[in-house]
Amino acid sequence: MTRAHRELVLFDLDHTLLDGDSDVEWLNFLIEQGAVDRVAEEAANAAMARRYREGSVGTLEFVRFYLRTLAMHPMERMLEWRSAYLERSIRPRIPAASRQLVARHQGNGALVAIITATNRFLTEPIAREFGVEHLIATEPEMRDGRFTGDVAGTPSFREGKVTRLEEWLTARQAKLTDFGVSRFYSDSINDVPLLERVTHPVVVDPDPRLERLASDRRWPVLRLHSQP
Repeated sequence: MTRAHRELVLFDLDHTLLDGDSDVEWLNFLIEQGAVDRVAEEAANAAMARRYREGSVGTLEFVRFYLRTLAMHPMERMLEWRSAYLERSIRPRIPAASRQLVARHQGNGALVAIITATNRFLTEPIAREFGVEHLIATEPEMRDGRFTGDVAGTPSFREGKVTRLEEWLTARQAKLTDFGVSRFYSDSINDVPLLERVTHPVVVDPDPRLERLASDRRWPVLRLHSQP
């Protein structure tokens, strides 16, 4: 049970804690490694990133687009690439202000979790990089020690983030209303379902649609990535 915690703090990952998108950067990394076709994948990656920002892509289409890359090569090679990806593509995209924000909430005794649409294989080491124990992510399906390219369970995307959060809290014998304060930091219009559920929504360097909504609803706006 979480009775020791009076505050729950949730962080989106891409374009919130990260100055960039972990899925997009992963596919860019694979292109650089020659693991996928450069011409076809660069165009597809850019199109998917744009549709995500617009909020116009379907849930399963989005998660399967990136999950398919996990099924292309053996696990040993994927683990090697993941380590290099974390060093080259992710660490340089973690602003000091993001680390400080997470550490401040942890220091205040909040229960802190990262909740992201990106799959667990990519985001587990990123959560560790932030020192965050709890991660709610899209779960990639595995069979016989390899990824299948499909999703297991409910994708952690749009309304699915609410579902996955509730499942995680239930496993801890808790519910969202147990917390006097619940915060969620996000940049994306796709995260409105969860932003509407917490007591303190905070938008971070928001996309244009979310910025308009935040203005209408008087949600605070944090310019995290513009800080030194």
